[in-house]
Amino acid sequence: MLSITPTCRYFIYREPTDMRFGIYSLSGLVRNQLGEDPLSGDVFVFIGKRRNQVRLLQWDRDGFALYIKKLEAGTFEWPSGHQSRLTSRDLTLLMEGVMLKTVRMRRRYTPLQRA
Repeated sequence: MLSITPTCRYFIYREPTDMRFGIYSLSGLVRNQLGEDPLSGDVFVFIGKRRNQVRLLQWDRDGFALYIKKLEAGTFEWPSGHQSRLTSRDLTLLMEGVMLKTVRMRRRYTPLQRA
């Protein structure tokens, strides 16, 4: 079962994806286009050309899990920027249909990371 938590890493494939692709085609995109390991346990997000469908691919200990959400009305918003990484917060907002461009997050404490 997919649980969106801050401890997991989330990657988005920036190009529109053919939503007929299955597990092996999507894992090929992860390895060849994103340069990531599809067996890492990270979640990989793919959005269809019409932006009404999202597929999430994750290796779950002993096999791949493919989660699909197809909207009956409306579209998913492409996250702005060119990064391939998403935060758990951004993924949750994307899945809930919140317009990411208009969201303003309040400042929060973050501990300094040491090199």
